[in-house]
Amino acid sequence: MFESVLIANRGEIARRIIRTVQRMGLKAIAVYSEADAELPFVAEADEAVLLGPPPPVQSYLDIPRVLEAARQSGAEAIHPGYGFLSENADFAQAVQDAGLIWIGPSPHAIRAMGDKVAARNLVGAAGVPVAPGTADPIGDVDDALIAAQKVGYPLMVKAAGGGGGIGMKVAWDDDGLRAAFATAQSAAQRFFANPAILLERYVPGARHVEVQILGLADGRVVALGERDCSVQRRHQKVVEETPCPVLPQPVRARMFQAAVRAGESVEYRGAGTVEFLLDPASLRPDDPNAGEFYFLEMNTRLQVEHPITEMVTGIDLVEQQLRVAAGQPPSFDPDALAPSGHAIEMRIYAEDPTRFFPRPGTITGWQEPTGEGVRVDAGYRAGNTVTQFYDPLLAKLCVHGPTREVALERARRAVADFRIEGLTSNLPFFAEVLENPEFCSGRYDTGLIERMRS
Repeated sequence: MFESVLIANRGEIARRIIRTVQRMGLKAIAVYSEADAELPFVAEADEAVLLGPPPPVQSYLDIPRVLEAARQSGAEAIHPGYGFLSENADFAQAVQDAGLIWIGPSPHAIRAMGDKVAARNLVGAAGVPVAPGTADPIGDVDDALIAAQKVGYPLMVKAAGGGGGIGMKVAWDDDGLRAAFATAQSAAQRFFANPAILLERYVPGARHVEVQILGLADGRVVALGERDCSVQRRHQKVVEETPCPVLPQPVRARMFQAAVRAGESVEYRGAGTVEFLLDPASLRPDDPNAGEFYFLEMNTRLQVEHPITEMVTGIDLVEQQLRVAAGQPPSFDPDALAPSGHAIEMRIYAEDPTRFFPRPGTITGWQEPTGEGVRVDAGYRAGNTVTQFYDPLLAKLCVHGPTREVALERARRAVADFRIEGLTSNLPFFAEVLENPEFCSGRYDTGLIERMRS
């Protein structure tokens, strides 16, 4: 095992990685921008290196500066967290070229899964179910209109070279496709510097279900469970739970097999997530084997919502990432997984709880909930300022219980006990959704928030 890890990230995920690195007896090295100098992760690291000014391109996204920080601090390995450079194949390659250990999958795997069109073609060839769609990226709206006649409406229009739901739009006819294409292409160019577009058949009422996989040092790929991520605003997740409350066990087993095949198709190593769209209309109470799902994308990194998988499995995913990167076996028996109970994560943002627009500001009061089954992964504390430079995620409030009903009750109590003062947060939204009959029934879909706000 290497002895020092530089965490090329910030906020709650940097703080969470630092915790495991230090628990394993390793040196945790933080990097930070001028805007983040007072945040907890900087103080809690064993060493911290200033990268530069607040804009990400001058700090967290500046590959030469991050590598110089690693050289300066004597780091042996780099953990990218999520976001920023975590799915940048060129960064992964640069880390390895610098003689450092990259805590993540190979640059080849990152590159292969980073393009949605290439990824769906690759996993489709490996036997993973994919929705009807375009086999090649589309750069012109006229070509999109021709493709639409072959695939059929409704269509999901999305960036071919990026993830996270940014710019995704649904088109129900030719006029809608023209508008959606222009919007999606603009977002694709702005956020991913790649204007190529992918068209896929839209599944009305779909659920967003993802499988946590782990590629082991010995070459095996194992599935560690699924998470339902269907509570979304603007295609961005805000509530996740595990297990998926409507997934029959035979369908779950098929989804796990598909996720493993996707990982094996790129010789995946480390933690990754294979995302699927589940068609609830295909589920039948009289036939537990019935159920259709389609590959959505693969995230070649640690997911934001990884804590709920940790809560039901008892497995520290960051520790497993470190062990795989060091060529060591996992700390658990992959053939004896026994998930227990139900867990829910709520993403606490500095944003208004109705329209979900960012609300930066200074935190004057911060009191985290406690109690059985409650976990808070926070990036801030009282006195810290949430700036406009970064995603306004304040904390992840996670709860675990022996049943979904117990987990829901613990979630309601934890939300009520979480006190954040000085700025606006979306805590009131979670109090609302946890009482929503559709969510409480477990039979909701990705349109839940839109219906709540209509």
